[in-house]
Amino acid sequence: MPKFKPYNYNQTSMVVINYQDQLQLGTFEHAIHYLIDQKLDLSIFNPNYKNDDGGRPAYDPAILLKIILFAYSKGITSSREIQWCCETNIIFKALSCDSVPHFTTIASFVSSYPKAIEELFEQILLICHQQGLLGNELFAIDGCKMPSNAAKEWSGTLKELEDKRDKLKRQIRRCLNEHKKFDKQDPDTVERQRRSQQTLDTLNKAFDKVDQFLKTATPRMGQGKRPKEVKSNITDNQSGKMTTSKGTIQGYNGVATVDRKHQIIIDAQAFGEGQEHHTLKPVLENIKDRYQRLGIRKDVYAGRYKVTVTADTGFANEQNMQYLHNNKIDAYIPDNQFRSRDPKFQDQKKKYGKRHQEKPKSERRNVIPATEFKFDPTAMTCYCPAGENLSFRGERLSESGQSKAFFEGRLLQCRYCDLKHECMENPEAANHRKGAGRQVSFTINDKRKPTFTDWMKHRVDSEHGKHIYSHRMSTVEPVFANIGTNKGLKRFGLRGKAKVQGQWQLYCMIHNIEKIMRYGELAR
Repeated sequence: MPKFKPYNYNQTSMVVINYQDQLQLGTFEHAIHYLIDQKLDLSIFNPNYKNDDGGRPAYDPAILLKIILFAYSKGITSSREIQWCCETNIIFKALSCDSVPHFTTIASFVSSYPKAIEELFEQILLICHQQGLLGNELFAIDGCKMPSNAAKEWSGTLKELEDKRDKLKRQIRRCLNEHKKFDKQDPDTVERQRRSQQTLDTLNKAFDKVDQFLKTATPRMGQGKRPKEVKSNITDNQSGKMTTSKGTIQGYNGVATVDRKHQIIIDAQAFGEGQEHHTLKPVLENIKDRYQRLGIRKDVYAGRYKVTVTADTGFANEQNMQYLHNNKIDAYIPDNQFRSRDPKFQDQKKKYGKRHQEKPKSERRNVIPATEFKFDPTAMTCYCPAGENLSFRGERLSESGQSKAFFEGRLLQCRYCDLKHECMENPEAANHRKGAGRQVSFTINDKRKPTFTDWMKHRVDSEHGKHIYSHRMSTVEPVFANIGTNKGLKRFGLRGKAKVQGQWQLYCMIHNIEKIMRYGELAR
């Protein structure tokens, strides 16, 4: 028989542990322990505590901040799991000095102090500046859309939510009628009556939720060129419905501005809208205000050493280009036709598989083109091939800045026209009183005035512009990879823009602390 070392579980052992020895130099836990104890001013949390003259002593914000930052760095976001780690994990015990805050205390600390968290983020940024980790030569701006603690099923315009309320009311009425059938209880219907009552309670709860929201809600307007109502959300009305590569989500867009030298995040904000172009101006102004307030630079966008700003096509529109031009900001933000104008990308669609191949031919019907219509730009009239005078629907600027005149056929003209099936893509639309006739548009003047988008196109298409823009992806994308993949941030666990922004800044703070640990004084 082989020989093995004996063991006995029924014995007592005493292990002496020094908590300071567990925080080894060169580790992330030592970095947050050192920075919080030696560098950061946590007195910003003091006004939130009112137990000077009486009451139970509270957990020190330094302890809570250490365990939360360390947990987030390991992909742990559950406050219950953080509490369990403080009971079982030696590193958590060392950071918390063997204290075990209740999970409600941890959750309340994360969600209750968004302003204080932003001030901590700025203190970390100032330490990065003092240690020479900021290059202040090129900033890259991008957004990361993630779901939040809100269900997209509870989204809709006020009209859609009113329809949902009416539908719930009909379902409640039908459920009540069924419930009356079970008043005469017998052995066969008791279980069905219980299930019916449970369904009725669920429907009443949903109805009250929608009805209470509609009593106080106002239409939520978008920030497009022509503002229109966007979908509200009953659970978190500051979040937004966003389209991502993984489908439609209800969440927030975490926008980060990253310095190129060491990929330090200099600004982190959360927005509850899917479109990014309206976030550029507040981000740039917030950076300028922060740099002045912290004494890093008086004007970050002007002077001999002004900063260059880059962002992807999601931030490009005419208003943003005008803002950049008027404020003389050295920015490079391409439009969505940027690559199609670059000879290097001419064969991209054929080179990289099915996803980049040319789209199949459209199944749209071939109709009489607009060139067959007689358009008079002086009299602003248009006659269709059948000789009917179309109604003038106005003149508008297209996305390219060209002025176009729009015409539409009257319903009675198109409904009984012999050329209806050759002229209209959907001939049945003219048969309905709420339908529409044939619509055509004409460019009034090809020689349009130059726009601010043209100014940016010229900058981005230049050799210098291409060189500058090539640094955008290598600057900002690794930051999102670190936060999303290494730190495990896949969704925001809070509700409300301020709270979500606080959580986003905590993760960005962790990223910046890692940079200090690797390239700053802690690395020496």
